[in-house]
Amino acid sequence: MQNLTELSTQLGQLLQQGDQILVTAESCTGGGVATAITDIAGSSTWFDRAFITYSNDAKMEMLGVRSKTLGQFGAVSEAVVVEMALGALRHSNGTLSVAISGIAGPGGGSEDKPVGTVCFAWASSLGWQKVETCLFAGDRSEVRTKAVCHALTTLLEHMTDEEPFS
Repeated sequence: MQNLTELSTQLGQLLQQGDQILVTAESCTGGGVATAITDIAGSSTWFDRAFITYSNDAKMEMLGVRSKTLGQFGAVSEAVVVEMALGALRHSNGTLSVAISGIAGPGGGSEDKPVGTVCFAWASSLGWQKVETCLFAGDRSEVRTKAVCHALTTLLEHMTDEEPFS
């Protein structure tokens, strides 16, 4: 797993070069992605804001996640993180977003969604989207750290594509 400072620094350089602005919508990571980003001096030139929407009410009020989506799929679902990512773009100056919702543990898991289940969505203002669900091993801290690392790594991979916004 790559160092979060290195990932954030590399991502920031690419975002700045591409005149892109990042916004985050986080639940189980509690602002971990935003912390990794804002640990980098000068990140205000490529990072707009973070939505920490731990409760369902916050997801609905701050990001426009529909109660129907939450009721049908649950907060830890690909459907919800897609709405979070798109809502973050709508309610910010961002051009690129990442949304995360998961079960970091130690409790809260189920047979369908065990502890360590984390859903991610990435979206751009130009229409690019990616959705993924991962199962991370480890305690609460490890699951959250792995989720932050995965979110940043995927953003970095997207930014290094030949045509990242097409």
